[in-house]
Amino acid sequence: MRTLLITGPGGSGRTTAAAATAVAAARAGNRTLLLATDRTDTVTPVLGAGDVPGLTVRLLDAAAGFREDLAALQERAASALDLLGASRLDPEEITPLPGAEELALLRALRDAASAEAHDLLVVDLPPVARALDLLALPEELRRCLRRLLPPERQAARALRPVLGRLAGVPLPAEWLYETAARWDVELGAAEAVLADPGTSVRLVAEPGPAGADAVRTATLGLALRGLRTDLLIASRVLPEQVADAWLATPVAQQRKVLDEWRETHRVHVVPHLGRDPRGPDDLAELGLPGADAAPGRVEWPVTDRLTRDGVLVWHIPLPGARREDLDLIRRGDELAVTAGPFRRTVPLPSALRRCTVDGASLREGELRIRFRPDPGLWPRGR
Repeated sequence: MRTLLITGPGGSGRTTAAAATAVAAARAGNRTLLLATDRTDTVTPVLGAGDVPGLTVRLLDAAAGFREDLAALQERAASALDLLGASRLDPEEITPLPGAEELALLRALRDAASAEAHDLLVVDLPPVARALDLLALPEELRRCLRRLLPPERQAARALRPVLGRLAGVPLPAEWLYETAARWDVELGAAEAVLADPGTSVRLVAEPGPAGADAVRTATLGLALRGLRTDLLIASRVLPEQVADAWLATPVAQQRKVLDEWRETHRVHVVPHLGRDPRGPDDLAELGLPGADAAPGRVEWPVTDRLTRDGVLVWHIPLPGARREDLDLIRRGDELAVTAGPFRRTVPLPSALRRCTVDGASLREGELRIRFRPDPGLWPRGR
């Protein structure tokens, strides 16, 4: 199943673009699921009255999901709560904690993508800053869990009492490892959806100075996560021929930004209708494509230059990155890459783990990190 993740700056028309994309895909014969994630139901007014054959709309209810999880947790811990004399929390009196909405969205994304009832999943993500944090969440949480509770240590659970007495401190209880393992499986399923070649991101922005800055930042953040935009939707574009002189400046700004975007993105221009689109016919008038070919993930290849230069080179595409905003820190077999406001810690490819960092450069939107073999670790004869 194809998955389209649609985001953009707040107020850029991303919900309208998501609804128009879903309608176009459904009318083209695809069984389409539109997952709306806004806390307030903004997608229903956009879709208007009436059904679109082949289109299913699902509204994310983070509060209900949080209450269900709380009730299940209290049920599993019932004996411990009774032993402590703790009073039970009524799920209806609880409001979701910070982060509950993001976790609910990841779960909904995983469940929808694993179902076989649809050909296309269109997700109306939150505004771009929150969306980038959300896309980073599964990988970062899994990494933290594995550092704090390495799975291999659970294998020695039979020796845990003995080790505890020898160390003089209590070791983590088995239920903690079991909980971490369950979270790891759930987060891994969500991460697999984001890493799937059939998943792509569409950005929505108005072609102006603010929109250009937002697209530049979002493109860099997505590239650092290995994601590429398959389409940049330029929303609310004014007609080139305008009678009002005071519109000449905004039109010229839009033209300049659109020309810049077309150099690096596939751009779809959405005309300004002079009104807010309402209903399937208005959405169809925007002309957005449904499910076309996915661009796949951004590759980070390693090239062998041992014979010529004595190094291996790791190529990391970072479009829009600036040299002064880049930073690299190696820790064991991991590399922390900072690009502007974004940071990602990634495991080194196996060949590079036996090397030392020999330098880095930024050329044409690509970070190239040189690694020189460590004589003490590199196999002889290479």
